Amino acid sequence: MHGGSIVTQAGYHWDTLPAIPDKTGFAGSFAGVANGALIVAGGSNFPNGGTPWNGGKKVWSDRIFVLEHPQGHWKEAGKLPRPLGYGVSVSTENGLICIGGSNAEGHYSDVFLISWQQGQIAVTVMPSLPEPLANACGVMADSCIYVAGGLRAPDAQVAAGDFYMLDLKDTAAARHWRTLPSWPGPARMLGVAGALGHDFFLFSGATLKNGKREYLKDAYRYNPETGWRKCADMPYATVAAPTPALASNDHVLHIFGGDTGKDAEKAAALRERHPGFSDEILTYDLNTDAWVRSGKIDTHRNGDAVTNPNASIWAPVTTAFVQWNGLLVFPGGEVRPGTRTPNVLTATAAGAQQH
Repeated sequence: MHGGSIVTQAGYHWDTLPAIPDKTGFAGSFAGVANGALIVAGGSNFPNGGTPWNGGKKVWSDRIFVLEHPQGHWKEAGKLPRPLGYGVSVSTENGLICIGGSNAEGHYSDVFLISWQQGQIAVTVMPSLPEPLANACGVMADSCIYVAGGLRAPDAQVAAGDFYMLDLKDTAAARHWRTLPSWPGPARMLGVAGALGHDFFLFSGATLKNGKREYLKDAYRYNPETGWRKCADMPYATVAAPTPALASNDHVLHIFGGDTGKDAEKAAALRERHPGFSDEILTYDLNTDAWVRSGKIDTHRNGDAVTNPNASIWAPVTTAFVQWNGLLVFPGGEVRPGTRTPNVLTATAAGAQQH
């Protein structure tokens, strides 16, 4: 922890869990809960101080880490079927469902469940997506898993408008991904998903024009009965913010940070001096169809943040958001272009009880 938990104006206490046991850390990991344990699996990094601009090679991981208790220690508990990252993570009663993703070989449509029983990881194959997808977003609303957007291939020049649903109420034999109508806006990757009741929400993301990212601040709501409706535009883009958004009070969704795009053009020139991504918390209220800036993620930059980023606390992107033991957990992720973190940021709503 970095000097006592801080309460921001949004009423969160910020802290950290033990860091993931890798000195570089990972972005794009699958993360969620299985049988009460926090699971973080896969993802990618540039090992040994490599970066995209010094010829560093991106390496994907197949390692599965398990933390059984907030005061415990991470265990390396197994391996994914292959190195994989940048898929969709959904925690269910039976374990963590990992959907799609990518590695150095390409993009995948595979879906599998990671379970944790008697100190053992088990991986169960589930129905595959209709198309390979990485950098999609998704969430479970009611008992339906929705997956939206992404890229179908590493060299795709356009983002995907794909929208799929898997109903876990179906028997295992009957389960399949249904292809649903796309939202009434640009195709996108790295959006943020949200769920309130039966409704699915899609926020921000980046669309590709001739392979170049264009940052989006539009927002949509999907109801299984009535289909898509546009929501109020966001004040700014939250590309690759931890997903899904946090739901509270059955009508409010909170998005933590994200890439607004303001430094995107300068990233290659800034390199290690990139200031990091947004630390703002954006809150959407369904009842008023309005957005407010509701607080800040508690970040902490040391004097050596440029050369020793892991000793500082940043607002991460390209990580899953997980609720575990009364904590809001943001495990690892990317803290500036090319830089991963092994740090695991947590927040608790002020007044919330930890289990």
